[in-house]
Amino acid sequence: SKLTNLGHLEMTWRSRVHFHPLLVRILHKSRLRYYGKPEKKMDMPYQAYFEVADGSGMMSMVLWNSLCPEWYHSMKVGTVLLLDKYTIKTSYPFKTHPTPGDSQMKRFATIEISLNVRDPHTEISIIPEEMVKPEWGLPEVKYRFITRSELDDLPNNHSCDVIGLVTFVGRAERARKREHSEDFWLYRWAHAIDGTSDQPFILELFATSQPDVFEHIHPMTYLVCTQMRVIQDLTENPSRTVYLTTSNESQIFITGWHKGQPYTKDAKVKNFIQWTKSQSEADQIKKTVIGGYYPFPRPPDSFLKY
Repeated sequence: SKLTNLGHLEMTWRSRVHFHPLLVRILHKSRLRYYGKPEKKMDMPYQAYFEVADGSGMMSMVLWNSLCPEWYHSMKVGTVLLLDKYTIKTSYPFKTHPTPGDSQMKRFATIEISLNVRDPHTEISIIPEEMVKPEWGLPEVKYRFITRSELDDLPNNHSCDVIGLVTFVGRAERARKREHSEDFWLYRWAHAIDGTSDQPFILELFATSQPDVFEHIHPMTYLVCTQMRVIQDLTENPSRTVYLTTSNESQIFITGWHKGQPYTKDAKVKNFIQWTKSQSEADQIKKTVIGGYYPFPRPPDSFLKY
């Protein structure tokens, strides 16, 4: 059928009601958001957004309500979608934005694609990767992997992807989302090494919409975390520690989940796999730790400094 592209949509969306089908690849995926309130009677108050792209650029796509339980887990980073009967809306201004792996890609930030179950019912088709044709001009998923030796030189809030061998994983902890709130964030600390530094990556991993992965992070697993944010302690603390925290668009993968993921082609991922082959598993297991209380960032060593 006749297709349109994101660039054409941005130029013509105000003058149309019906749009031609779109063929796009998912480049980023947010966690699932629940926005239910006791006073509002909604069956499935869920929302998730994705960044999708074609040859003309990248745009946000929002999946609403009952489409979330139906489609969220099938829509992975790298998945190619054929969309029909979608609507176009002006972008929500306070949404977080992932950092694209390809800095040259054009971003259409004024509008977003809205996928709904009614008015109209959006038609979604997943195109298997082996059927995707090069002439469609869909961009590949690109990453921003860093090694541990590069981390200390990165600025605060820099976005990056990491891969490492887990040497420590803490127990799951909770933090209140807001003071006096009944809502909590669930998170755990982990250390991962990649052979480029004596220091591990220190990772603050908040529970994303991947409970099956979050609950099974163990020492000796290969851990990939995407769209992580660098947290640099900007005080004059001489023992300052750099760590990484998850963002709204972070995805986490462990051993058993890597097969078929787009990052397996990345050069730094391949270098890491080569390094692990040179390591003795028995030696590494001796250095691993699991559970316990992990106070971080560490308090100063004297009460006066505190």
